[in-house]
Amino acid sequence: MKKETIAELWPGQSVALLKALHILTHNGGLNADSRRKLKQVQHLAQLIKPAIDTMLKEKHQPVLADLGAGKSYLGFILYDLYFAPAGRGQVIAVEARSELIQTAKKIATESGFDRMRFVEGRIAESEVGAVDIVTALHACDAATDEAILFALKHEARFVALVPCCQAELARALDEAKGPLAQLWRHPIQRREFGAHLTNVLRGLYLEAHGYKVRVTEFTGFEHTQKNEMILAERHQRSNPRARAEFEKLVQEIGVAPSLLSFF
Repeated sequence: MKKETIAELWPGQSVALLKALHILTHNGGLNADSRRKLKQVQHLAQLIKPAIDTMLKEKHQPVLADLGAGKSYLGFILYDLYFAPAGRGQVIAVEARSELIQTAKKIATESGFDRMRFVEGRIAESEVGAVDIVTALHACDAATDEAILFALKHEARFVALVPCCQAELARALDEAKGPLAQLWRHPIQRREFGAHLTNVLRGLYLEAHGYKVRVTEFTGFEHTQKNEMILAERHQRSNPRARAEFEKLVQEIGVAPSLLSFF
């Protein structure tokens, strides 16, 4: 393996796993696309680490659910870096595409990751039992809202979301009128404002259900344009003030994510 490649890996990262995920080539190299993927997942893993450390201290077998898992890059990396060395804890990957589930199962078996579980189905319809941490990396449009509702239904302590393609409110704003309509008059502004508004409302919705929310950049724009991350930890059952702010903003703008319209 090339020295420059080794320098980009974290101590203890499985080279065999990264090759199986096609993040590393068979020769152990990195191309531009795989380097972006590696940086994204590594940085996300670093941001999620405090939640995993907390749950490993508090529970013998904490459970992390990765929703809309795709090829399960994130779940595999988190298991490899944190759950495997700890010798306990479980990672559940939820994905609707059967072919991706089958490939991921094969990689998990070959890697000896016996505490990884794969659930085929849509996020909104999946029942996996108690969950401590919920992650969703680039879950498209309303799938991120499904992840929020999944976290609430499964009473997750921690939530880490990287939204993608927030198109629902951009469409709704096309018909919305009022004193603030100049903010989204042009299509490009409607897309940007709609995405921003969606994430603001998502944060308020989580706060209304008792989470303390932090919104941050999870990686640089050189790696992806979809780099806004919502981190949340639940401290109480509800927050009436945040709910009032959510409802006030929805009333003023006139639109809201359809899945987050009900408390």
